[in-house]
Amino acid sequence: DCRQYTNRSCEECLKNVTCLWCASSGRCVEYPVRRILPPADLCELRSARWGVCWVNFEALIIAMSVVGGTILIMLGVCCCCCCCKKKSKKQVSEGPDKDDERAAREREKRRVRQEERRAEMKSRHDEIRRKYGTV
Repeated sequence: DCRQYTNRSCEECLKNVTCLWCASSGRCVEYPVRRILPPADLCELRSARWGVCWVNFEALIIAMSVVGGTILIMLGVCCCCCCCKKKSKKQVSEGPDKDDERAAREREKRRVRQEERRAEMKSRHDEIRRKYGTV
C-alpha cells in the first residue's frame, strides 16, 4: 500500500511503481491508472512525481509537447522536401524528353531539306547533261 510511505521521502514512495508522490503535501498515494494525468484534487501537476523524484508532471508534459511538436515539424519538413525532390526530378526528366523531341524534329527537317537539295542538284545536272549531249 502506497499510503504507508506518506510523510517519508519521495525516493521511498517511488520505489513502488504504482505510487505517486505529492511534494506539496508529502503524501504517497496510488497512481490513478484509469486516468492519464492525476486529478487536481489528488495532487497538483507541479507537485506530482512519478517514476523519478526530480521530474514533475508539469515539466514532463511540457517537455513531451515540445519533443512531439518538434518531431511533427521535422516529419512535415521531410515530407515537403521529398515532394519537392520528386517534382524537380519529374520536371528534369520531362525537360530532356521535350528537348530530345525538338532535336529529332529539327534533324528530320534538315534531312528532308537535304534530300530536296540533292534532288534539285541531280535534276540540274541531268538538265546540263542533256543540254550538252553527254547523256
